[in-house]
Amino acid sequence: MKKSELYGRQLCLTPREAATLPADVQKITGIQVSGTRIQCMRCGEFLNPREAQLPNNQYYCYACLNLGRNSTLTSLYHIPEPNDFPQRPTCSWQGQLTVQQRTCAQRVRENFEHRHRHLLWAVTGAGKTEMLFPGLTWALQRGLRCALASPRVDVCLELAPRLQAAFVDAEIALLHGRNPAPYRYCQLTICTTHQLLRFRHAFDVLIIDEVDAFPFAANPRLYYAVNQAVKPHGALLYLTATPSQELLRQVRRGDLEISYLPLRFHQHLLPMIKVTLQPHWWQVIKRGQLPNRLRRQLARYQQTQQRFLLFVPQVAQLAAVQAAIQRALPALRGLTVHATDPDRLAKVQQMRDQRVQFLITTTILERGVTFPGIDVIVLGADDPLFSTAALVQIAGRVGRSRERPTGLVWFLAASHARTIKRAQRQIRLVNRKGRRLRDAMPVVSTIDSK
Repeated sequence: MKKSELYGRQLCLTPREAATLPADVQKITGIQVSGTRIQCMRCGEFLNPREAQLPNNQYYCYACLNLGRNSTLTSLYHIPEPNDFPQRPTCSWQGQLTVQQRTCAQRVRENFEHRHRHLLWAVTGAGKTEMLFPGLTWALQRGLRCALASPRVDVCLELAPRLQAAFVDAEIALLHGRNPAPYRYCQLTICTTHQLLRFRHAFDVLIIDEVDAFPFAANPRLYYAVNQAVKPHGALLYLTATPSQELLRQVRRGDLEISYLPLRFHQHLLPMIKVTLQPHWWQVIKRGQLPNRLRRQLARYQQTQQRFLLFVPQVAQLAAVQAAIQRALPALRGLTVHATDPDRLAKVQQMRDQRVQFLITTTILERGVTFPGIDVIVLGADDPLFSTAALVQIAGRVGRSRERPTGLVWFLAASHARTIKRAQRQIRLVNRKGRRLRDAMPVVSTIDSK
């Protein structure tokens, strides 16, 4: 193992595996046992002694087992981050930020410089990634180690080529559970938030994209991973279009600074949600047919070659919806995709490459992926599995390109559920703020977080 593979990392090794490590490596207790209190020092989980029990009064962590077994028979090995980066990458991006984007980008850079914790709340399609470039350029030029983490592997796969194109001479590590490539010590890392559990005080600048998304939002171990991966005096930036109430409470307490941008980069407003009541859509689908209004809309897509995403609440519904479409409109070419689909990454790439016209999917594609010029249809939009934030994010897939800044966002539902009404209200509110900004205000940086 190269010494650099332990820089800012914490790897779980047995004494035999650790025998050849450099002399300056630090050994950290993997599982801390204090009476009946047992805590994993890698993921922070407090363990149930019965569930964590091994023979001979030994224990292991079942919470982060997918990263390799951490137990009282192993230790975590670590070398403090030396920032050993002889090269200083430069930004080769030639695009132009809008006035509003430049203001937010300046705030981001300032918070990197002062090592603050910061929330960038910007509507879907506002250009959050591009707003990071000035701050990342500042950090990379000073030899700081940076990471951009997301709960979703699809987001990481979309971010990696964009950041590589913006920083052509930078070596970028892409880390996720499905990547077979060996680990490389790089100044800039793009990874899933689960991968942060392998780091310890590594990053001077840590950016968490889609901070309100599953599984990050509901997983205290991933918050533990973030606080462990960033240096004690490092900068932390959260990115989202739909902040949780907890994030906004942190803003009100003064624990987080905030920047807010309610307008997309092309200065157009968010497409509004159109709702059609279709109480028995699933019964119709199960008979192998399409509801009439849906069939007519898809027939128009077949004729115009308009690309689209079709969302359904449950994985079990994907095959039936696809079969009904193929039966009614065989010329339409699309695929189904869901979170545990073994071909998920390849299918999403086919949609990116425009080799298929549509995807039928679940909330796994609600955020973080961009397919320019698409429309969106949601079947069963009133289902409890679609939260208000999810519906807003789904609507945000539409109108993201300058060439087609509008499009159809169509919800078919049995009722005007509260989640749908809240999503419509949130988009109207953002559009009202965006219109006011576009028409009267040259810049925007901070808001009242109420």
